[in-house]
Amino acid sequence: MDLRPIRTKKIYEEIVQQIKNLIGEGNLKAGDRLPSERELSERLAVSRASVREALSALAAMGVVDIRPGEGTFVQNIRNGAIVEPLAMALLLDRQAAIELLEVREALEGEAAYLAAHRAGEEDLDRMAELLQEMERDLQKGTLGEEADLRFHLAIAEAARNSVLVRLMHTVSDTMRQTLKTSRQRLYTTPGNPKLLFEQHKRIYEAIRAHNPRAARQAICKHLRFVERELQRE
Repeated sequence: MDLRPIRTKKIYEEIVQQIKNLIGEGNLKAGDRLPSERELSERLAVSRASVREALSALAAMGVVDIRPGEGTFVQNIRNGAIVEPLAMALLLDRQAAIELLEVREALEGEAAYLAAHRAGEEDLDRMAELLQEMERDLQKGTLGEEADLRFHLAIAEAARNSVLVRLMHTVSDTMRQTLKTSRQRLYTTPGNPKLLFEQHKRIYEAIRAHNPRAARQAICKHLRFVERELQRE
């Protein structure tokens, strides 16, 4: 008999669900401004920290837009969906996020291996440009999740395998939504931002050197580091 432990929902997950329900029922529409953090805290009888955590999760999902000094506004949700179930699970369930990293290791380890064999000058130039963008983000102190995602997709493109590229693009939206959240967590540890950049640089250098084994090792080492850090945190 396959029985699993019952998982109690955290307070911020309940807040996320309530706001999603309001949007789904049409009580909140694109462009609507949510009540202030203080007002939500009072109405829901929860701490402001729980409200803040819920709004951060909703922002990472692309459900709301937090504008400093203005408030929090409901976004235009793509394809009319509130949020993809997989993305929701990955943002609210730490174990599901770890499992995505395991899937990425399988996909991207092979992508890096093939890219080291097949990457042309245009592919390498594209990766170098994205590395420079990531370095600028590092210097500015921003998360740089968009350049991170595009760097990983560039590796898949360089692998010259249409099925692998399609698989990567299939999970890319979910990756985009979770990268910001995971980077926010990782960046709380001093030194991690620079370390993550150096890991991406080593991946690029192995592909540029056309060393398939080193490329696979570099990308798997990077993803395992992220996994360990998220589990530790």
